[in-house]
Amino acid sequence: MQIGIIGAGAWGMALATVAARNGHNVSIWDPAREIVDTVNREHRHPFALPGITLDPKIIGKERLEEVAIERILLLAVPAQSMRSALNLVSPHITGDTIVVVCAKGIEIETGALMSDLVTALIPHAGVAVISGPTFADEVARGLPTAVTLASSDSSIGHNIAAILGYRNFRTYLTDDIIGAQVAGAVKNVLAIACGIADGRSFGDNARSAVITRGAAEIGRLTIALGGKSETIMSLSGIGDLVLTCTSQQSRNYSLGREIATSKSVADAIKRCSSTVEGVPTAASVANLSLRHGISMPITMAVNAILHDGADIDAEITGLLVRPPGPEVFGWETTG
Repeated sequence: MQIGIIGAGAWGMALATVAARNGHNVSIWDPAREIVDTVNREHRHPFALPGITLDPKIIGKERLEEVAIERILLLAVPAQSMRSALNLVSPHITGDTIVVVCAKGIEIETGALMSDLVTALIPHAGVAVISGPTFADEVARGLPTAVTLASSDSSIGHNIAAILGYRNFRTYLTDDIIGAQVAGAVKNVLAIACGIADGRSFGDNARSAVITRGAAEIGRLTIALGGKSETIMSLSGIGDLVLTCTSQQSRNYSLGREIATSKSVADAIKRCSSTVEGVPTAASVANLSLRHGISMPITMAVNAILHDGADIDAEITGLLVRPPGPEVFGWETTG
C-alpha cells in the first residue's frame, strides 16, 4: 500500500521504517524542507536517528496534499500542533481515509484527546491511535517492540495492525481509545516527576512510589473520561509508564533531571533540543483534574513546578506530608 505520514521527526520516520519493512511505499511530509531534501537525497534524517539508513521506499514530499490524499494517514506531529495539522490535511481527506494518531498528549485549550480532534475536524474519517513503550531509535533499528493499537472500530484496528505489524513490531488491539491516550499522555508528566526525583538523588524507592501512585492517577482520569480501568495494565499503560519513567532515553525523564539541578525551570526547558510532550500535557491534565474533581497530586505538583513557579522542595514536601490513606486499586477519585 501507499502510506502517508505527516511529521518527519524521529517518531514519524521510525514509523516510516516500520511500514517500509512491510513492503509499503511511504510518502512523508514535514514543514522543515531540510528533512525532506535529506531523506530523498541521502536516505537519512539530518539530525534524528543517527546511523539509520532509510529504505528508498520512503519518499519525502514537498507538497502536503501529495501525502494527505493517502488512504492510510499517520499523524506524527506534536500534540499541541495536532489541530493545525488536521486543518491542513482535512481538505484532502476522503470518506474512506483512516487517520492514525501517533502523538501522546492532550490539548491545553480544550482538554481534548487527539482522537476527539480528528472526529471533530474530519468526522468522515476512521480513527486509530498508536501508543505504548516505544523509543523511536529502537523502532527504527528494528529492535523488538510491542505497541497498543486502539480504535473503537475493530475493522480499522485489524486493518492497521495488518499494515504495520511484523515480527519485531508487535501490535495488540484494544477498543479503549480513551484509556490508551490518557495513559500515553499522563505518563510523560510522571516521567518528569521521576526525573526530578532522580536528579535530587531520592533513590529507586522514590521512583517506584511515583510510578505506582502515578498509575492510580492515570486510572482515575481514564475512568472520568469514559475509558476502562484495565487499560492501565496494557502496553499503553504500565508498559509505557515504566519505560518512560526509568530510562534516560526519555526526553521527559531527562528534562526532570535537568530541572532538579537547574536554577531555572525555563532554562532547563530551553536547553531541550526537541519537543517534550510532558510540559504542555502537565497543564492539560491539571485542568482536567480540576474540572472533574479528581485527585492527581503528583501531576498537580509537576504542573506547579513547570508553569506556576512553585518551589521544587516545597512541592516535594507537600507530597510527603499528605495524610496516609488506604491503598486502593479501584481508581478511587481521592488518594
